[in-house]
Amino acid sequence: MSRRRVEFHPEAISEAESAVEWYLQRSERAPAALIDELTQAIETIVSAPRRWPFLELDCRRMPLFRFPYFVIYREKSPDLIQIIAIAHAKRKPGYWRKRK
Repeated sequence: MSRRRVEFHPEAISEAESAVEWYLQRSERAPAALIDELTQAIETIVSAPRRWPFLELDCRRMPLFRFPYFVIYREKSPDLIQIIAIAHAKRKPGYWRKRK
């Protein structure tokens, strides 16, 4: 089986960068830990995208374990995963719904 491609919504990239920046201002080690956890989460999603239940519509949500964020994603096709948002768990629920 071929490896799935991952496509990032531009705002998801911005959200990840903002989260890393926020931790960078507060800790030496936390930014690298966040990047590692996001990377691992995306690799896990790619290997088993149906592991997490539907959140709504065609979107699923994988929680990060050490940070208060979710990776919101959808399986666009059997070989394409779209990361829609890197959403903070306690702020503005559902703000990402309008993203295509």
